[in-house]
Amino acid sequence: MLMTARMPNPAFAVPGAMDALGAVAKTISRARVPIGQELVHLRASQINGCSVCVDMHAKDARKAGESEERVFAVGAWRETPYFSEAERAALALTEALTRLADRADQVPDAIWDAAAEHFDEEQLGALVLDIALVNLWNRLNIATRQVVGEQSW
Repeated sequence: MLMTARMPNPAFAVPGAMDALGAVAKTISRARVPIGQELVHLRASQINGCSVCVDMHAKDARKAGESEERVFAVGAWRETPYFSEAERAALALTEALTRLADRADQVPDAIWDAAAEHFDEEQLGALVLDIALVNLWNRLNIATRQVVGEQSW
């Protein structure tokens, strides 16, 4: 099936939107969360089925030095030995914040408390913002049917 985007990504179609989203991303990066951001982005994108983001974040993770084993195992992080406890806590939080409709208690205390054990308040805030931002990008790309390899960012 030939894929065609419905329109340019809204972040580019709406004047100022890309600048605003970029400013949020830059602010998040200043918090220096001590885990690979690309793993969090990849996991949310896998859950949401955003092919553009899965492709981009897997490639970016490899460029950042992540091993193939870790990149391939992100979707099965619970069943592999490749991730630290901090990374596991971040991935669990990523899943909870991405799958909000899957449970009545969307972010259970156990998931939040595990993340809070590994990250200070600023880092935890940045992680929550980062998860929300990647989910926003997933939704923009999915809604407009962006095609892998055709992005201009």
